[in-house]
Amino acid sequence: MPSETTTPAAHEKAATSAPATSAPATSTPGADAPGDHAPDGTTPAPAAAPVHFSGRARLVLLVLCASQFMVALDFSILNVALPELGADLGLGQASLQWAVTAFALPSGGFLLLFGRFGDLFGRRRLFLAGLAAFAVASALATFAWNPASFLAGRALQGLGAAALVPTGMALLTTGFPEGPQRSRALSIMGSIMALGFTAGMLLGGVLTEAFGWRSTMALLAVAAVAVLAVAPGVLPESRPDRRPRLDIPGAIAVTGGLLALIYALSAAAEHGFGRPDVPVTLAAGAALLVAFVVIEARTAEPLVSLPLLRRPTVAWGALGGLATFSMMSSVVFLSTLYLQEIRGISALDTGLIFGVMGLTAAAGGTVAPRLVARWGPHRTLQAGLLAQGVTTAPLVLVGGSSAGVWLVTVFGAVAAFFHLWAIVAYGLTVTSGVPNERQGLATGVVTSAQQLGMTVGIPLLSALAASRSGLLDGLRLGLAADAAVLVAVALLTAAGLRRGTRTAA
Repeated sequence: MPSETTTPAAHEKAATSAPATSAPATSTPGADAPGDHAPDGTTPAPAAAPVHFSGRARLVLLVLCASQFMVALDFSILNVALPELGADLGLGQASLQWAVTAFALPSGGFLLLFGRFGDLFGRRRLFLAGLAAFAVASALATFAWNPASFLAGRALQGLGAAALVPTGMALLTTGFPEGPQRSRALSIMGSIMALGFTAGMLLGGVLTEAFGWRSTMALLAVAAVAVLAVAPGVLPESRPDRRPRLDIPGAIAVTGGLLALIYALSAAAEHGFGRPDVPVTLAAGAALLVAFVVIEARTAEPLVSLPLLRRPTVAWGALGGLATFSMMSSVVFLSTLYLQEIRGISALDTGLIFGVMGLTAAAGGTVAPRLVARWGPHRTLQAGLLAQGVTTAPLVLVGGSSAGVWLVTVFGAVAAFFHLWAIVAYGLTVTSGVPNERQGLATGVVTSAQQLGMTVGIPLLSALAASRSGLLDGLRLGLAADAAVLVAVALLTAAGLRRGTRTAA
């Protein structure tokens, strides 16, 4: 990948934001002395010198984190408002899933394609276009007069998110020098994404109870306009020195494959796997994704670097990120169904329960960087995944009594605490040891893992839950699968990263 270029303001920011007395701030992960490695063979962030950002760097980080928080918020803010929304717009119970799916399809399907568009036409330019589209879409959803207009707004929101997420991550990694600065910025952004999802549940409950479901979409419109007002004066332009070619066959294959996969899982969650179009679109999605891998192996400028994906840190780190995002978003969604449909709890009370999860997630995000400095990102990732899975497991005991509500409140909050360990560590695992000229490709993998995880997890486990005849039995099955996936991925990641470290040595 060609070296990145930014405006002079970006160069000044990168220079002034580095600690004046800390040489390791710009060193590559592999450049430290042999004795400076964590037990897992990686190079943790130095614990002695705190990371300081210049005033301009803080503004850049604030704008980028605000945009990612807004996108994560959109994934969850409507969940507790769905019953009221359906009654208002005339969406039947069987069609309510499309309020979520209409956003998930384009946001996951166009992610890689829009990431390359940012390389071609300028990441700042596409970021601002995504913000504008998101603002217009949120306004359309706010004032929707029928199901078609609402779903159109949600789909346009998804397109805006597909532009915002990869370009926002690329602007962060090219604007902050590799080392403690970039590690700290990535940690903050990962925490913000996770907090945004849980905060969406809280805000969705409070706003729906007080002002109705439309206020949830209005909040997103106001937030997008606010970020759009500040971003042009803060963000530098960023693109490779040489404009890459667009891999059109690869773009068509991956976009079509992801769209087919997400649609099939969403349809299965709504109607089960017995509906004829579900296996057909699943097979078509799988075939297109296989074709994408074949195309990427043969093209000179691929959307995804297959040699990079063969690096153990990239492959296993991305799997850990995909698992932690998809399983936590699924826990929140399935728990929402339990609290509202089984226990009859109001939208406000449901939101407050998830607010507790947001607080513990914030605490986990504060602890995680210290653990990375002590253990290294590999072991922190493994510990986070394993602990998240173990503390999710007791949720399979939920039943018809009030004890189930306490189970969700307590163990959901504890799982969210460990979830942030995995969030912070997986991004550092993926990008550690990757040469600076390939950091853009590595952070693209980070972005794809988090966005696809939040997109695919809910329909996947919802489809599994729908395979059981009773709602409570289905929810228990989905929660059990959630815990099992996390524990399995933790063990696989530990084995894979250990083998990769020995091979590299």
